[in-house]
Amino acid sequence: MTRKARTTPAHPDSAYPDPAQADLPVAAAGPQGIARLEIQNLATITRLSLELGSGFCAFTGETGAGKSIIVDALGLLLGSRASTDLIRTGEEDLLVTAFWPRGKDELTASRRVSLHGRGTTRIDGEVVTLRELQQWSQDRLTIHWQHSAVSLLSAANQRQLLDRQVAGATAQYAAAYQQWRGAVARLEKLQSSERERARQLDLLSFQVQEIREVAPQPGEEEPLTTDLTRLANLDAIAQAAAGSLELLSDGEISALGLMSQSVRALNAGARYDEATAQLQTELREALDAVQAVVSELRVTAENSAADPEELARVEARIAALGKLKTKYGPGLQDVLDFQARVADELAELQRDEQDAGTLHEDVLALEKAVREAGARLDEARQKAAGPLAGQLLDVIRELGMPHARMEFRLQTLETPGASGLSDVKLLFTANPGEELAPLADVASGGELSRVMLAISTVLGAETPSVVFDEVDAGIGGSAALAVAAQLARLATGRQVLVVTHLAQIAARADHHYKVEKQVENGRTVSRVRLLSPEERLEEIARMLSGNTSEAAMSHARELLEPARAQAAGAQAKATAKAGARKV
Repeated sequence: MTRKARTTPAHPDSAYPDPAQADLPVAAAGPQGIARLEIQNLATITRLSLELGSGFCAFTGETGAGKSIIVDALGLLLGSRASTDLIRTGEEDLLVTAFWPRGKDELTASRRVSLHGRGTTRIDGEVVTLRELQQWSQDRLTIHWQHSAVSLLSAANQRQLLDRQVAGATAQYAAAYQQWRGAVARLEKLQSSERERARQLDLLSFQVQEIREVAPQPGEEEPLTTDLTRLANLDAIAQAAAGSLELLSDGEISALGLMSQSVRALNAGARYDEATAQLQTELREALDAVQAVVSELRVTAENSAADPEELARVEARIAALGKLKTKYGPGLQDVLDFQARVADELAELQRDEQDAGTLHEDVLALEKAVREAGARLDEARQKAAGPLAGQLLDVIRELGMPHARMEFRLQTLETPGASGLSDVKLLFTANPGEELAPLADVASGGELSRVMLAISTVLGAETPSVVFDEVDAGIGGSAALAVAAQLARLATGRQVLVVTHLAQIAARADHHYKVEKQVENGRTVSRVRLLSPEERLEEIARMLSGNTSEAAMSHARELLEPARAQAAGAQAKATAKAGARKV
C-alpha cells in the first residue's frame, strides 16, 4: 500500500517551507533520493516525520543531541544489527519507514524491531525477509559510517578499488581460475590413497546393487501392509464367513428361508393390491441381493485357507524394504534419491579412473590459461593504476593534504590466487619527504576519512542517496572548506546526507536540519527540524563560536554568502551540462 507523495520538502514547524523560497541553491536534477523518513521509539526519538530535500542535506546539533540517530535509523533499513537497546525505554518496539518518490505515489521500506520476538520487515507493505530488505535498500542507499573508512585498510577492499576499473579482465581471470582449481581438486582426489578409492568404489557399488536388487517402488508399502494383515488372519476371515453363511442360508432356520416364505406369503395380497405387489417386488430384490452375498461369502469361506508361502513372500518384501529404509531412508523416496546420488558419485569415480591418463595434462593446460589471464589482468591493472591514483590525489590534495602521494602497487604472488597473480596494495603518504607506505600504517583517522570521501567522489556513489556520518572527524580550517566543496560536488548528482559538527560543511548544504534534545515530562526527547534562513544563520554562528553574538553572526554571514555563491555556480554548471546533453 502506498501513500501520495508530497512535493514540498518542508517541516511543518518550520518557517522555511521551500528551500527555493529562501534563495538557497537546489541540487541539479539526478536520481531520486529519500523523500521522507519516519521514526518511532528509536533511542530518544518518540515520533518523527522528516521531509528530506534533494542534493546536500546537513544535520547539526549540540554534542549528545543524537545527530547519528538518523544514520542509525537508515542503517536498520540496510540490515544493520538491531539491538533491543535501540528501543526507547518503556516502549515495546521501534519502527523505521523510508519513502521514495514513485510518480504520484511513494515506494516504502520499513523495519520494526520488537522486545518480544522477531521483528518485521516490509517493502511497499509486503512482508519480506531481512536479507531481501537489505538487498533492496542497497540499490538505493549507501552509508559511510563514522568508522567505515577503516574498511580501506583491508587489502581486499584496496584491490577492489582498482579492479572496478578493469572489470572485464577480472571476470576472465576469475572464470579461468575456477576451472583450473576445479581440475586441481579432481586430480588431488584421484591421487589420494588407492586403497581409500578402492574401498569407496566397493562401498558405492554394494549400495547401488543392494538397492537395485530390491527395486523399491514409491507407494508399495501401504498395499503390502494391507496384504500382510489379510494373510495373517485368513482363519478368522474364513470362520467369520462360515458363521454368516450359517445364519443366512445353511442353518435349519435361515434368513434366505424366512425371506422366501415372506415372498410367498404376499402372493394373495399382491393379486388385489398394487402397493402390496410393489412391496413383494422389493422383497424379491432384497432376496436376490442376499443370495449374491451368500455366494461371495461361500467363496470367501472355502478359499480362505492359510497360504504360508504367500505370507512369507509379503513378510520378506516388507522386511527388505524396511532394511533399506533403516540404512538409506527414512522413506522409500529417500532411498531412491540416495541411490541416484550414489550412482552419480560412482560414475564420477569410475570416470576419474578412466580419465587419469589425461587429467594431469588438463591441469597443466588450465594452469597455463590462468597465468595468461592473470598476466592480462596485471597489465590492465598497471594501466589503470596510475590514472586512478592521479584522480584520487587531485581530490585528496584539495581536501587539505597538498603534499599527499598515492600509488597502487602490485606484488607478485608465489602461486596464482583467487584474485590474480599479484596482490594489490595501496601505498600512501600525506607528508613531504616521507616514503610511500601501506595506507594502514601511515594514515590517521581524519586522513582515512578524506581518502574515503575522495574515493566516493571519483569512483562515484552507485546509489541515489549517500550518507556520511562524521566524515569531517579530525579536520578543520581550509581542509574543512575543501571537504564541504567536495560533498557539494557529489550532491549535484544525488542526495547526500551528512552528519557534521563543522560550520564550513553545514554552510554548503542545500538543506540544513538541526537535531535538538529536550526534556518533556521528565523524559529526554530528540527532535529534528529544517531550519529557516535566520535559524540557520544562528546555528552556523553557534557552530563557529558557541554563541550568537554579533561577531559570531557576522562571521556566519561571511561563511554563508560564499557558500551560497559557490553552490549556485556549481548548480549553474550542472544545469548547463545537463542542457548540453539534451541538445
